[in-house]
Amino acid sequence: MDHSRDGGDQVSIAARSSLFDSLKGCGLSGIPIDKQELNTKVMMPQYLRLAMRDSIRLKDPTAGASASLPPQNIVPPLPEAPLVVFINPRSGGRHGQKLKQRLQQLISEEQVFDLLEVKPHEFVQYGLRCLEILADQGDICAKQTRQRMRVMVAGGDGTVGWVLGSLAELNNQDRKPVLPVGIIPLGTGNDLSRSFGWGGSFPFAWQSAVKRSLHRATTGQVGSLDSWHVLLSVPAGERVEPPHSLKLTEESDLNEAVRKLDEKGDLPTKLASYGGVFYNYFSIGMDAQVAYGFHHLRNKRPKLARGPLTNKLIYSSYSCTQGWFFTSCSNDPNLRGLKNIVRIHIKKINCSEWEKIPIPSSVRSIVTLNLHNYASGRNPWGKPKPQYLEKRGFVEAHADDGLLEIFGLKQGWHTSFVMVDIISAKHIAQAAAIRIEIRGGKRKKAYLQMDGEPWKQPINKDFSTYVEIKRVPFQSLMINGD
Repeated sequence: MDHSRDGGDQVSIAARSSLFDSLKGCGLSGIPIDKQELNTKVMMPQYLRLAMRDSIRLKDPTAGASASLPPQNIVPPLPEAPLVVFINPRSGGRHGQKLKQRLQQLISEEQVFDLLEVKPHEFVQYGLRCLEILADQGDICAKQTRQRMRVMVAGGDGTVGWVLGSLAELNNQDRKPVLPVGIIPLGTGNDLSRSFGWGGSFPFAWQSAVKRSLHRATTGQVGSLDSWHVLLSVPAGERVEPPHSLKLTEESDLNEAVRKLDEKGDLPTKLASYGGVFYNYFSIGMDAQVAYGFHHLRNKRPKLARGPLTNKLIYSSYSCTQGWFFTSCSNDPNLRGLKNIVRIHIKKINCSEWEKIPIPSSVRSIVTLNLHNYASGRNPWGKPKPQYLEKRGFVEAHADDGLLEIFGLKQGWHTSFVMVDIISAKHIAQAAAIRIEIRGGKRKKAYLQMDGEPWKQPINKDFSTYVEIKRVPFQSLMINGD
């Protein structure tokens, strides 16, 4: 047991915070927001809205820019904080479509993008580029709208990550400023939303709460969020079904640096590589196995999971059937923990050398965490005391510190105590870069997940599978909803 947590005080603080967060989510705090005042603050001039719409529809940024001009001799009023909203109408249960209509009433139809119709990268490539072309032509209104624009995402963590990934292309293309993002939480876990003060659930009093959320998006302070690039390398020709967030890049020669880390020297000369980005966590082990089974159960019987509460109840029940809580005494101990199939090397911050770190034999799940929140608002890393941090060579964890927290979860009972804030998880390391090697023996597969997307990874005793995690050079910008 890790004794770095502050005990009973921490549990009571967590309980009070959870209650306060729920009240905020229900829209029971704050003063009423005037609809007309909000509309004036966030709505773009009509000719710019239509220009963006036409550019996206025609998939040509010059189409809207050439066809749309401001009225002659009239300077349109400039919005203080122009907003665009991306909404996943399938999220939020039966409220998804109603929320979309409500947002269109509060802002404008052209500034609300249904993700089933308009993808985030299309907005960046065509709509936003249209504004930039107009600005380059001397349109002051287009220039200031582009500079002041903010984004709201109505969806779960996966939807938010999708939008953040598309906006990150602005960094790669040197198109500044990058747009900051706020959140209307419609998912199950909503850990990104919780981490930046937007609450952990879709509010009951949603009609008034939506106005309040949009208003907070116009005034909230902007903070930074690290993102992490994952490269999954497997022997070429091996059948893999990675999640949507990992895309096949190319087959490549084995990196010499990785070869030096291998102690057996029998690696293949060719690897197939899959790359992607995560914002919250990457994990391997029993937690990913439970998530994988739950996702398949939900896809097979979609009527079972109709909302966040139902999802959580099914998830909790399903975890009890996967052997996390009860493991037969006749099972080979080597099949329980991860120590026998996983090796981890890390780079500490401001350090160029890779360091191998030990994996406790009792650990059945290893998580690398970027945020304070995990698994619907839990904080498994805890809030260690300064003396403990100094002793272990750790620093206080933040979402923009360039570090990932690596911790372990043991059997289900240990994890249950972690999830109710009685104890913290098994602290393993803090790292600025990570390499994970997975090599099978009696095991033929491993389970991995990235920001809630689980998959089953084939492994064998002859060749290794590698996961390399490095920080993306550019940080995402998040609006603080507190």
